Amino acid sequence: QVQIEESGGGLVQPGGSLRLSCAASGIPFSIYRMNWYRQAPGKQRELVAGISSGGRTNYEDSVKGRFTISRDNAKNTVYLQMNSLRPEDTAVYYCNGAIGKYDYWGQGTQVTVSS
Repeated sequence: QVQIEESGGGLVQPGGSLRLSCAASGIPFSIYRMNWYRQAPGKQRELVAGISSGGRTNYEDSVKGRFTISRDNAKNTVYLQMNSLRPEDTAVYYCNGAIGKYDYWGQGTQVTVSS
């Protein structure tokens, strides 16, 4: 059974930091591309950051220089380090694992940036 589970969300003040974690089980994690998406109220889900099986990363423009995605294949875990957070980063953040026709999602974790 495939499980994708996010953790690490919460309430943080503008300018603060959070680190999201996503633990995967039931898949050969090391060969999967892992992604972080987010969805704010009233908006479409958008890709925030992705990391390939080989470690190549990509970022949505508004988070470049502030967010860092990384993976630990030994722990079947992908991380999203978020620094200099802004109110517009407030959203539910989802972890996604994808390869070919296989596409798995977590339930999401809420990130709220507010003073």
